[in-house]
Amino acid sequence: MFKKLTEAIKRKPIIGWGIFLVVMAGVFVLGLLAASITERRAEIATLYNNKKVDISGIESKNEIWGENYPREYNTWKNTQNMDFKSKHLGNMPEDVLEHRPEMVILWAGYAFSRDYSAPRGHMHAIEDMRVTLRTGTPDEHTADMQPATCWTCKSPDVPRMMHEMGIANFYKDKWSAMGSEIVNPIGCADCHDPQTMNLTITRPALIEAFENRGKDITEATPQEMRSLVCAQCHVEYYFKGEEKYLTFPWHDGMTVEDMERYYDEVEFTDWTHALSKAPMLKAQHPDYELFLLGPHAQRGLSCADCHMPYMSEGGIKYSNHQVMSPLKNISSTCQTCHRDSEDNLRNYVYQYQDKALEIRDRIEKELSKAHIMAKTAWDKGAAENEMQASLKLLRQAQWRWDFAVASHGGSFHAPVETQRILAHSLDRTMQAQLELQKVLFAYGVTDLDMPDISTKDKAQMYIGLDMNTLKNNKDQWNKTVIPKWVEEAKRKDRLASLK
Repeated sequence: MFKKLTEAIKRKPIIGWGIFLVVMAGVFVLGLLAASITERRAEIATLYNNKKVDISGIESKNEIWGENYPREYNTWKNTQNMDFKSKHLGNMPEDVLEHRPEMVILWAGYAFSRDYSAPRGHMHAIEDMRVTLRTGTPDEHTADMQPATCWTCKSPDVPRMMHEMGIANFYKDKWSAMGSEIVNPIGCADCHDPQTMNLTITRPALIEAFENRGKDITEATPQEMRSLVCAQCHVEYYFKGEEKYLTFPWHDGMTVEDMERYYDEVEFTDWTHALSKAPMLKAQHPDYELFLLGPHAQRGLSCADCHMPYMSEGGIKYSNHQVMSPLKNISSTCQTCHRDSEDNLRNYVYQYQDKALEIRDRIEKELSKAHIMAKTAWDKGAAENEMQASLKLLRQAQWRWDFAVASHGGSFHAPVETQRILAHSLDRTMQAQLELQKVLFAYGVTDLDMPDISTKDKAQMYIGLDMNTLKNNKDQWNKTVIPKWVEEAKRKDRLASLK
C-alpha cells in the first residue's frame, strides 16, 4: 500500500502536497481543541481557586454568593422579571379568583377564599408571602393566622433559623415572629453546599419523608438531586399536630390515593367547609409527585433539565437560574431533545393543558354547586347521618380537583395521570350531587335556588367575607409593620443591597 502511494506521489507530486496539507490541517484542529480544553480547565480552576468571598455555614444573603458565582447569580436575579405570558399563566401577576370565582366557594371558610394569585418568580417569594391576605395582619392586637411553618419554603433564612432555634421550635412559633429574620428570597443556600457547590438538601421534611419510606436520600444520584432540591418545596405537605410540624404524607406512597388514605388513617382535616360542613383537605403543590408519573421523569430527566437549561460563556457551562416555564425559551429547553419547530412544540403543550382544563372548569362549576346544595340541606334541617355519604364524597372530589390544579404544570408533567385524577374528581362530584338530591327531596326541595357567584366579589360576599375591611386592614399593616421588619433586618445585618 505504502509502495503504491510512494509511486503515485512520484508520478504526481500534487498528491503528496495534498496529503501534507490535510495532515497539517488535522494537526492544527487538534491543537485548537487541546488549547480550548486547556483554556476551559484553566478558567474552571480559576473560578474555584480565586473566589472573592469565603462562604461557610448558612449564608442566606444571595448577594454574597453572587460575588463568587456572578453568572448564576445574574440569571437568578431575572426571576424578578414579570414579562412572560403563555396561554395559561406565566410569570406575570394574575388574580386567579377573579378569573375563576367558583374557587371562592370551594375554599369557603379557608384563607384561600380571600386571596389566590398565580405564582411569580423566586425573587418575589418574601414579598408575596407578606402581602397576601392569607397571612392576615398580626400585631399586638391581632393574632397570627399562620404558624412560622409557612415560611419554610420561602427563604434561605429558614435553614439558618432552624439551626439557631431547632427544627420543632421553628415550626411551632408564630408566623409574625420571623418577620425580621426571614427576609432573603429563595436562593443559593437553599440548594447548594457553600464549600463544594454540590446540591444539598436543606429542608428536614424531605429527609424525614424518605426515612418514613425506608429510603436514604444521601444515596440519590447527582441527576436525582437535580429534582430533589426542588422537591424540598414543590410537593404536597401538611402541618402535623399542634406543633405544626411540616410533614410530607408519603407514608403509604406518593399518588393522590396513597396520600388520601394516609390522611384518612390519621384523621387529618385542613378545615371544615363553611357551607357544606365537609371535612376538607387542601392540596398544596404536588409538583414533584405528579412529575414522577409523567413521561419526562420516566425517561430520566430532572426538573432542572427543563426549568434550568444549561448556558455557556467562554469555557464555563452553567445552569440558567431563572427558574420558570420552559416555554419562555423553547430552543434551550424542548428543542435540546425534540426535533420539531417551536410552534409545534408549544402547541403540543397547549393541547395537553386545554384538555385537562376543560375537565377542571366543569368540576369547579359542579363542585361549587354541590357545596351549595349541602348548605341548603343543612338549612332545611338535614341530620348528620343523612349527610355523611355526601360529605365524604365532597372531601374526595375536592381533594382530587385540588391535587390536579394546585400542581404547577401538572397537566403537562403528567397529562394522563392529571386527567385521570380530574375524571375521578368529576365522578365523585356528580355522585355527591346525587346523594344530596336524595336528602333535599326528602325535605321537599325539588328546585335549587342557586346564588349569583359569577364574579369574585359576589362569591366572596355570598360566603360572608367583608373584603373591604380585610383589604383596608392589610394595606395599613403593609405600610406600618413591614417597614419595621425591614429596618430590624438591616440592623441585624440580615440583608444586603442588590447590585
